[in-house]
Formats: sequence, C-alpha cells, structure tokens
Amino acid sequence: MTRFCRRRRWVVQISYGFALFGAGLIFACGKKPGAAFERPPAPVTVGTAITQNVPVYIDAVGKIVAREIVSIQPQVSGRITQIHFADGADVKVGQLLFTVDPRPYQAQLNQAEANLAQAEAALSLAKTNFARVENLSDPRAVSRQDYDTKKSAVQSADALVRQNRAAVDNARLNLEYCTIRSPINGRAGQRAVDVGNVVAANSTLLLVIQRLDPVYADFTVTENDLTAVQRNMTQRSLRVEVRLPDDTDDARAGQLTFLDNAVQDGTGTVKLRATLPNPDRRFWPGRFAKVRLILDTRADAVLVPAEAPQLSANGSFLYVVKNDSSAEQRMVKLGQRQGELVVVTEGVKAGEKVVVKGQLGVTPGGKVRIATPPAVKQDPAGSARSGAKS
Repeated sequence: MTRFCRRRRWVVQISYGFALFGAGLIFACGKKPGAAFERPPAPVTVGTAITQNVPVYIDAVGKIVAREIVSIQPQVSGRITQIHFADGADVKVGQLLFTVDPRPYQAQLNQAEANLAQAEAALSLAKTNFARVENLSDPRAVSRQDYDTKKSAVQSADALVRQNRAAVDNARLNLEYCTIRSPINGRAGQRAVDVGNVVAANSTLLLVIQRLDPVYADFTVTENDLTAVQRNMTQRSLRVEVRLPDDTDDARAGQLTFLDNAVQDGTGTVKLRATLPNPDRRFWPGRFAKVRLILDTRADAVLVPAEAPQLSANGSFLYVVKNDSSAEQRMVKLGQRQGELVVVTEGVKAGEKVVVKGQLGVTPGGKVRIATPPAVKQDPAGSARSGAKS
C-alpha cells in the first residue's frame, strides 16, 4: 500500500511539471490557452503584369532548302583532262570547272570547215556556169534542159553550203562543250569524277552546285490554320522568323513567298515556303529549323511571367498579391507564349503583382511575404555571380 502511494505521488508530480511547462510556453509566446494557430506568411517571388504589342504566330518545324540546285553533266562524251576547282569551293557564273579532251572535237571542226570550203567552191563554180547560159544574147543557143540543169546545180551547191555551215556550227559548239563552266553562283559539292575518267554525254553526274544565299525554309501548317494564313496574306506580306534548334542567336527574318495550291492528302497539311537571306551561311541545306509565321499583331496585350500560371482541374489560375499582402486566386485564360512571358486574355490587369515562385506554399486569401532576390556581386574579372554559395 505504501509503494502504491509513492508511485501515485510520483505520477502526480510529473503531470504537474508538464502542466507548468505548457503554461510557461503559452506565457512566453503571449498566447492564451485555446487560441487558434496562425499560419506564417508564405515567402514568394512576384512579377508585375505588363502590356505591350505582341505577334500572333504559328510555330512549325521546317527544313532549309537551297535556292538553286544544279546537277552538272557533260554535253559531250570524252575523257576528263583537267579539274579547275576544289571540292566545297564557292564558284561564280561562268567559272571553269572541268575540261573534256578537246582534240577529237577540234578534228571534227577542222573537217567540217574543210567540207564547207569545198562546198563554197562548188557553189561558186555552179554560179559561174549558170551565169554563162543565163546571159547569152540568143536564148536559142542553149537548150532548155541545159539551162535547167545548171540552175539546179546552183541550188544544190547552195544547199550543200548551208548544210556544211551547220556542221561547222555544231562542231564548234561541241568543242565549246569540252570546257564545262558553272551556270550559277553557289557552293560546289564533292566531285563525282577524277582526271582520266571517261564520261558520257548527258548521263554522267560530275558535280552538284547549290546556291546558299538566299535560301528557302519549307514548312507546313494544318488546314485549320490555312484560313488565317490566306486572310492575312491578302492584307500584307507575312514575315517569317527562322532559327536553328541548337542556335542561341536571334531568329533570322524572312518573307513568306509561296503557298501551295492544295492540301496534301493523308496529312491534312499545306506546304509553305519562306525566303530568307543567308550571307553568313548560317543556314545549311537539309537542316531542320524552327519556323515562326507571324500572322498579325495583338495590341496592348497583358503579359505575365510564364512561371506564374498554374494548372488545376478547373483550368489555369494564378495568385494575385493584393495591397494587404494577401493572395487572391484568379482563374485566367492564357494566350500564346512570348519568350519568358505569356499572354493573359482574361483574369489579370496590367500593373497587378502575380506570384511567380512559391505557389505551393500559398493558400487563397492567405498572407504572403515577398522574398528579396539574392544580391548579385561582381567578381574582380567583371562577371556577375550570385551572392549565395554554390
């Protein structure tokens, strides 16, 4: 019985000690027993909604295509005796590229010229013989048959002269074809033949030349976007912005220059083509590119940082920080993204502050504390770095 009393006295003393400790905590915090717990303000980063004119656009994946592509083939058969360019070199119109052995064609030209001289001599003789009978004072001194024969000889000799002149022209043209020149300004690819190869006329591929400035950017849009494209094309020349997927430089601006005349079966898309300058050879034929077709400009659009909107089961929303530091949840309708910003068509006005970071700790109507971004220090080399340690 005594042991039980001692244990009971020990339990009462411990309970009384906990009671005194709890009362001390309440007194230290200045709270009354039973008061509700108040959640501290959530630390957030905010941004301000702004207004500016923004483009209305269509994004697509395109492919770079050379403005002109020429496959060089010989127009005469023969052996390649000289190559006058380096693979991958820039070539100009009229620049000498290949030489086909000209000796057989020089011989053909010499023979054609000799045949022409012989025909011209025969024509001269025929004209002289015909003049003798034509200028006789007495027409009865020559028979009608002899007169017709000499007249026909003149006509035949004249036809033979014209035939041989054509043969000379053809032989001279074949001799010119022995020197193969560039028909365009462009960049040469890898040659397909070497010196000593025998090539066949109009069948052997020697080289491919592509013009790289300007270039085309071919892309497609869906048939649902075709109406908007056609409507805006009638009002102005549409601008196109093209950039490479791995390129950090600004987009290259060009103009929409082609709209196909039919929607492609099976895909429901229509082909478009933009022309853009390429003096620095930044865009290479065959590469894929990001293409943005600018349809129109939306004036005084409201934009917020793209990190501000959140997605819920009811749609997109964001938190607006009011003057009393409370957060108001707003349902919003979003437009197109503009770099690091996004257009808000409904739900936010210009000048309002929206929560950009820390949304998980915010409750609708709850208080927030705007966090100060870390100071940026300048190192001795002059490059900016964060004040926080990495």
